[in-house]
Amino acid sequence: MSLAGPETCVSFIYEISCFELLTPEEKELVDSRSVLVNYKKGENICKQGSFASHIMYLEKGLVKIFLEGNPKDLILSVTPHKNLMGLQALYEGNNTFLYSISTYTESVVRLIDIQIFKQLLKQNPLFAFRIINILNESTSQSYGRFFSLTHKQLHGRLADILLCLSRKIFKAETFDLPISRSDLSDLTSMSTESVIRIMKDFKDDGIIDINNKTITLVDVPRLDRISAKG
Repeated sequence: MSLAGPETCVSFIYEISCFELLTPEEKELVDSRSVLVNYKKGENICKQGSFASHIMYLEKGLVKIFLEGNPKDLILSVTPHKNLMGLQALYEGNNTFLYSISTYTESVVRLIDIQIFKQLLKQNPLFAFRIINILNESTSQSYGRFFSLTHKQLHGRLADILLCLSRKIFKAETFDLPISRSDLSDLTSMSTESVIRIMKDFKDDGIIDINNKTITLVDVPRLDRISAKG
């Protein structure tokens, strides 16, 4: 596994929907035991330690999944639409969410009754196998993230995040960044001051361009080299 590649990305995206593997009757069951909820920018979707009564499917928007800490949180992932959230609460003996989720943009979330979700896992092996794959790929990515945070220097960590946002979230080399400098510091496990300084270094060196909240990756190959060298 290359530890300078997509495995270190902060965004986990499983493009193919698992719900296509359900029977028409099972899809009707999900529809009848779920509800769509609209969330404003900056609103909490779930709180770490609260009762896990549902699995969440992000139909629209962009959110962060994070562990609450004092004085800093640890952002586990930046998650775009068409992704499941809360799967880690499914194991036997647990009934609480292991992390908090809040929105970066206006978002629409489908809340699915967790008991119905467990029922589907038991009765539909193809659906269950897809969920196992999603969890395994997420775990593999977490290992890469752990390596990035514990072995890479500050410039390498920030390069990882910028490349991830470009390739996995916005799918463009120029994008409007809805994430604050404070959140970037939580993503990279460094101080906000360090994030601001390194962003300025990247800009002064002609690697990126910053115009208000718009970021352009000007020299992607160089950013890749910084990520690879760590």
